[in-house]
Formats: sequence, C-alpha cells, structure tokens
Amino acid sequence: MTTATQAVKKKAAAAGGKRKRQITLVVLLIPFLVMIGIFNYAPLFGWSYAFVDYTPGVSIRDCQFVGLKYFERIFFGSGDFLRVLRNTLVISLLNILFSVLPAIFAIAISQVRSKRYAKIVQTCPSIPNFISWVLVYSMVYMLLSSEASAMNTILKSLGVIQESLSPLTNVDHAWAMQVGINIWKTLGYNAIIYLSAITSIDQELYQAADVDGANSFQKILHVTIPGLLSTFFVLLLLAISNMLSNGFDQFWLLGNGMTWDKLEVFDTYVYRMGIRNMEYSLATAMGIFKSIVSIVLLTIANLGSKKLRGVSIF
Repeated sequence: MTTATQAVKKKAAAAGGKRKRQITLVVLLIPFLVMIGIFNYAPLFGWSYAFVDYTPGVSIRDCQFVGLKYFERIFFGSGDFLRVLRNTLVISLLNILFSVLPAIFAIAISQVRSKRYAKIVQTCPSIPNFISWVLVYSMVYMLLSSEASAMNTILKSLGVIQESLSPLTNVDHAWAMQVGINIWKTLGYNAIIYLSAITSIDQELYQAADVDGANSFQKILHVTIPGLLSTFFVLLLLAISNMLSNGFDQFWLLGNGMTWDKLEVFDTYVYRMGIRNMEYSLATAMGIFKSIVSIVLLTIANLGSKKLRGVSIF
C-alpha cells in the first residue's frame, strides 16, 4: 500500500469521525430546539389577537377582524404613548450611557493586590442584585421619602439642610433617581461578567508589557481594555435590543402621583392599558410593536459594532 493511499484513508477516517461528532452534537441539540420552538415561537400565534376584537371567553374564530385598528389606536389614540415612549427611551439611554461603570469597577477590583479584600469588594456590591424590588422600595422609602427619613434626619443634624428633602417625589430628578437606584442594584453583579473576561486575558500579554516597561495604567489601557471590548459590545447589543424593556417592578413600585408623568414606561403602560383594563388585543399590539422595534435596534447595533471592530458585515 502506497503512502498516498494511506494518507487518503487517514483523511477519510478523520472526516468520518468529524461527521459522527457533528451528528452527535445535532442530536443533543434537538431537545433544546424543540423547547425553543414550544416556548418561544409557538406563542407567536397569539399575535393574531392584535388584529381582532377579542373578548375573553370567546374563540378567536368568532371575533371580528379589525385589521390595524389597535396599532392606529396606539400611535394616534392619545398623547400618552409618545410620553411613555419618551420616558422609556430616555431611561434606557441613560442606563446605556452608564453601562461602562461595571467595566471600570471590575478593572479597579482586578488591580487590588489583596485577594481576600478583592473578594469582599467584589461580593458586597453584588448583593443588591439579589434583593427584590419590593424590598428595595421599602429601603428607599425609609431612607429618602418622608420628613423623618434617615437622610433628612442625618442632614439636618449636620446642619446641611433646613427643610426636608423628598427625592422620590421630585419630578425634576425622577429619571436620575431611578437610573441611580438601578446602577446601585446591578453594578456589582454586572462587574462579575467583566471580571471573568479579565481573567481570560492571556497573561503573556501582561508579561510582555512588563518587559516593555509599561506601568499599571498603560497595561490597563493597552491590554485590559482591548481584552474587554468584545464582552462590552455583547452586553451593549443586549442593552440596545432591550431599550423598550426597562422592567416593570421598579417603576410600578417607585413611581407615584408626583413623578408618574416621568416614570411611566412601556411595560407599565402595557399593563395599565392592556391587562388591567382587559384590553388584550391592545396589549398584544403593543407587544408586537415592542418586538419589532427591538429586532430592528438589535440588527442596527450589531451591524454598527461589526463596522467599528472592522469585521466584514457580509
């Protein structure tokens, strides 16, 4: 048997083994694909409720087809939708603007030389992420709301203020207050993702930087930050795609009659107009609008990130 024939047989055997492994992986994926189809795509049948006058308890086949009636009602029915869309986008953009803070926090933790102290600093800020918004509301209300709150008591005793402050009812600072509370709650947990990315950076790069005489700041600038860019872009894409999903609990609990004009976001609007008033067709139309806008934003952001990183779009 010639050497060429042996090489061909080895190549064929390797290709056959690779094909078997690929088939095995596909078979393992089938249950998960079925679950995705059942829980993510089958419910899309419910979108049909947005095009009929649905009444609870009545089959959709017996409902009158109304076309784009509920979409027209969303955009042209009242001025509330534009106000809610403004609040949603402004709060989301502010959260995206400050999304760099977890990366900065993670870099700062990575520079702590004491591992025990670094673990304490890493763990303590991540605890608020596991506190429910109901408890957060109770804490914030106790600290900031009334004249006898902890903040007013301390500031008055120090002579800093004469009159009581009530940040939760201040409409001028409503957006900043909610963004600040969200940063406090999620900063430590989001920093864990960046810490994982920092540990995956090749240590030889840091050693090469040491050989070149780079100081700590230069190593952060030229090694750590470039190593975090891919993680940052992924999280940025997810944040952009969820710009219309600020969350429900935070704003429903922390909003009040004084600040509701600035704090009613898309999720609370869908609940109030669609679910609470039992207008399910309207709520479904809002959900469709939210999904389409999220897909468009994700596509645009993905193309933009590829262009910035110099990756071919096609």
